[in-house]
Amino acid sequence: MPNAQDVFWLKSQFQPAIEKAIAGTPFSVDMIAAFACQETGEIWPALRRQGLPTSRILELCVGDTIDASATGGGRRAFPKNKAELLQAAQGDRMFEIARQGLVDMAAHIPAYRGAASRPDKFCHGFGIFQLDLQFFKTDPAYFLSRRYADFDAAVARCVGELKSALRRVGWQAKTSLTDAEMAGVAIAYNTGRYDAAKGLKQGYFDGSKYYGENYDAYLQLAQGVRFPAVETAPSRDARALPAAAKKARKAVKKAAPPASKAAKPAKKAVKAAKKAAKGPAKKAARKAGKGAAKTVAKRAKAPKKTASKRA
Repeated sequence: MPNAQDVFWLKSQFQPAIEKAIAGTPFSVDMIAAFACQETGEIWPALRRQGLPTSRILELCVGDTIDASATGGGRRAFPKNKAELLQAAQGDRMFEIARQGLVDMAAHIPAYRGAASRPDKFCHGFGIFQLDLQFFKTDPAYFLSRRYADFDAAVARCVGELKSALRRVGWQAKTSLTDAEMAGVAIAYNTGRYDAAKGLKQGYFDGSKYYGENYDAYLQLAQGVRFPAVETAPSRDARALPAAAKKARKAVKKAAPPASKAAKPAKKAVKAAKKAAKGPAKKAARKAGKGAAKTVAKRAKAPKKTASKRA
């Protein structure tokens, strides 16, 4: 099942395309990301962890192999089984695509290998948002041309179906949706209707949770994953720096010590020079002083010349 790293990958790959597709709608990137988690969350996260390229991941996003059962349970929409699909125009070509899609996907997803081993089994859901094969009757080209493997085409089709669900629940005039309303639209997308009194306990029941409950959990997961990621750091300067820049700045600091440290050797050299200069200066001063004193003393001892002697 998808985790935060998977959702981050999804947004890193497709957020611009999603933003373009939902422009002018009350839908959000997180709402669409939650759909991808709900519809094919057992497939694309496993494929991306296996290192498959994005284009191949999109091709292998197929699923839902449940047919109608002999007792009346199981699938109710077209095609209920292989026989009904083959009766439709170009149904044989569609079966080949749906069958091969199952085989190729099951090579990477062990949970589908049992179904793939049965020759009459095929996929009923196509694309990362799982457009159901019931739409083959009205838009066969979408499936036969494998447009479901093109993310732009897949998200455009998904948004179109969500708009239809929005109208079915009477919210087409809304410009924004609460989390509960997003889940309501998702339930209408899954079942064709939504009963507000039942809350999230609506849609397909997987044995432990309803579709609405699972969708809401994925919506909360998606809302907790930001793209681009925001890094935190203790200082304002560091807060704006990406990881690579922070690392480079640390390296520069390590290689070049602070100015105060770099100045210490220079200070020591100046101090030593002053000390070295003081010695000779003091000696010279002392020597000069002694010489001056001796001269004064000699002058004091010398007899004064008299005027008569001159005469």
